[in-house]
Parts: sequence; C-alpha cells; structure tokens
Amino acid sequence: MEKTFRKHITVFAGSADGLPESHLKAAWHLGATLARQERTMVYGAGSTGLMGAVADGVLENKGQVIGVINDGLNLEHLIHTRLSSLETVRDIQTRQKRMLDLADGIIALPGGYGTYYETIEALTWAQIGLHRKPIGLLNIEGYFDPFVKMIEHSIDLAYIYPEHRGLFVVADEPEALLQMLDCFIPPKNMNRWLDRT
Repeated sequence: MEKTFRKHITVFAGSADGLPESHLKAAWHLGATLARQERTMVYGAGSTGLMGAVADGVLENKGQVIGVINDGLNLEHLIHTRLSSLETVRDIQTRQKRMLDLADGIIALPGGYGTYYETIEALTWAQIGLHRKPIGLLNIEGYFDPFVKMIEHSIDLAYIYPEHRGLFVVADEPEALLQMLDCFIPPKNMNRWLDRT
C-alpha cells in the first residue's frame, strides 16, 4: 500500500484538570512519538490537561509545536509558554479552520465538548468534501469505544452512509495510528449522500 508521510498532525485533546494519570502519560507518549518521527504538531495552544501533556511530549523531545488560539481563550494561565510558534485568530471558528488548514492528518485524544466539536466538525467537513485528510482516534483505555458504537448504530439506522465510517481510523497506540494515517485512502462513493445514487 502506498504511504503518504503526514508531516503536520493537528491534535484535538481535552484540557481539563484532574485527568487520569494514564491518559496524561499516553498523551505525552503521542507527543514524543510525533517528535521522534519528525512530525510537527498543530493544536489549540493549551498548557493544561492532555493538550499540555502532548505538547510537552513533543517539546521535550526537540520537536516542533504550532499553537493556534482565538482571542477569547488567549489567557496567560491557559497558554503554553514554550511553543515553537503561536498564531492568534479572532474567534473559535477561525481557530478550527486554521488548525484544519495546517493539518496533513488529524488525531483526536480523549476530551470533552470542545474535543467532540472539533472532531465531529472535521468529520463533517470530510463528509461534504471540504478536505480529504485522515482523521484518527487515539483510543486510550477504550475511551472512544462508545463513540464508535454510536457511529455504527447511526449507520445501522441509515443516518450515516456505511462508506462514511471510512472517514476515520482507530488505534490504541500512537505508532499504529500514525501508520494508519500515512496509509489512509479516502472512501469511495462519497457523493452518494448528495446525489442519492
């Protein structure tokens, strides 16, 4: 299978406090893996939760991190201070678009509403043809099992076309997930939801 090296990886991840230590370690490991593989991380510029842990993993292994933050969240106690570069945009929607524009591939880690929003929007934009970039879920301790089950339930009830399940991949380890992103081939027949063929 032909591979495409995905240099810039946009990461969506939770920023809450008090998260499981095992999740923080897994996020740091993803960051370290990105750095070792000479990939650049793009993310929302946060210093807390999994966002901070994955950025630390990259930076502590001499990798590159691009942060993108919107004016409303550009607060000293939230922003990582050691980023390779930081971009400030006017609002959350522009932030999301910029992170997707910079991406060659996307990885979602466990998170809350913000992470769900970012991941679902990336999937929706892929579904309607705004991008053809691979989206991966790093399934730390089975976190995304209910999400995948919900998608499959929606497919069973015809709310989502079966081929759209191919818009994302899932793996438990960063190395395996990155390899899947490099080997990603967009699903065929993506216009069926529009032309109803």
